[in-house]
Amino acid sequence: MAPNLKMRPFWWLALCRTSGQPWCLCAPGGLSFLPSPVSQVPFDDLRYLFGEIMYGGHITDDWDRRLCRTYLEEFIKPEMLEGELSLAPGFLLPGNMDYNSYHQYIDTELPPESPYLYGLHPNAEIGFLTQTSEKLFHTVLELQPQDSQAGHGAGAMKEEKVKALLEEILERVTDEFNIQELMAKVEDRTPYIVVVFQECERMNILTREIQRSLRELDLSLKGELTMTSDMENLQNALYLDTVPEPWARRAYPSTAGLAAWFLDLLSRIKELEAWIGDFAMPSTVWLTGFFNPQSFLTAIMQSIARKNEWPLDQMALQCEVTKKNREEFRSPPREGVYIHGLFMEGARWDAQAGIITEAKLKDLTPPMPVMFIKAIPADKQDCRSVYPCPVYKTCQRGPTYVWTFNLKTRENPSKWVLAGVALLLQV
Repeated sequence: MAPNLKMRPFWWLALCRTSGQPWCLCAPGGLSFLPSPVSQVPFDDLRYLFGEIMYGGHITDDWDRRLCRTYLEEFIKPEMLEGELSLAPGFLLPGNMDYNSYHQYIDTELPPESPYLYGLHPNAEIGFLTQTSEKLFHTVLELQPQDSQAGHGAGAMKEEKVKALLEEILERVTDEFNIQELMAKVEDRTPYIVVVFQECERMNILTREIQRSLRELDLSLKGELTMTSDMENLQNALYLDTVPEPWARRAYPSTAGLAAWFLDLLSRIKELEAWIGDFAMPSTVWLTGFFNPQSFLTAIMQSIARKNEWPLDQMALQCEVTKKNREEFRSPPREGVYIHGLFMEGARWDAQAGIITEAKLKDLTPPMPVMFIKAIPADKQDCRSVYPCPVYKTCQRGPTYVWTFNLKTRENPSKWVLAGVALLLQV
């Protein structure tokens, strides 16, 4: 599992690189239980020993720990000693053989490497190949001469392209939000209003840096300022369609190129402008549009906790996936929030049946319908037939984790754990 780098995006963390030491420890521990009759083998103890101590001791991420534990639950069970277990589709557990026969069995019977061997959908490999191709072409672009004209004089020089893009961005970026003026319009600062103010402040920091850096670069291109290393890096980023590092540091996680990133930024600004127009809750909230979506989800719990006088630390969010798109909603719910803009990776949502189901080939990140989020007491959660699905800001997963939504499923949740199913705010 760990060496399979190309499938790693569908797991949640760069799994630790371990030597053979954990296996050397697990083998004697497992062998010490094998002489017993099958009915007496403590499979639960073995899974805990391997998954939580020997291998688990090297895992620092909770989602990877869940993945490792699920693999052990799928393979370390009574069927492994009864000859009824498939280690992979079409690859049955071999019977009692000698050492050389095991090697021969593996060489002749093991299917070619594919996502199926790991419990993943074929889309996992498609996604990997797509990302690899994009990185390859981006690297080729970086290696091209940047100061020469495209063949036969077609196309502008680097500085001319940067100048045109610079002027377009400065023209389209809006002025900063006047926080003091906005605060004066609001009497009751609900948790939702506080989140909006925080988002406006974060947006001001980002747009201020964008305008400052671009104006300095503009003066430098005109010869009025000396070109510094920061300006040169900004110029190269604009030319190569990448988000400049100072902007990315003040912004939100994103894997998009500069052009797509800037359009997304304008959409976020437009969403904030619509919200602060009358400070009324939108009919459906674009969760992707927040710098800090966790703060908005926490505000849902705070709002309902205050209304019902419930302790905040004993509450949880309940997620219900509707059958409608955002255009079909005209007003917000009385309690809770409708959210939209999420995508599912590793599977898809069956809107008619209301469950997670197998993804369609080549449809890597199908959009989710509008979701209804409401806060309830934690002890009233219905955890039957649900898959605890992590929500991430981007397909990079890992540090972009946002929340966990319980989604309904008829399959064993372990299937979706092995498939790396997650919800994404951006694709």
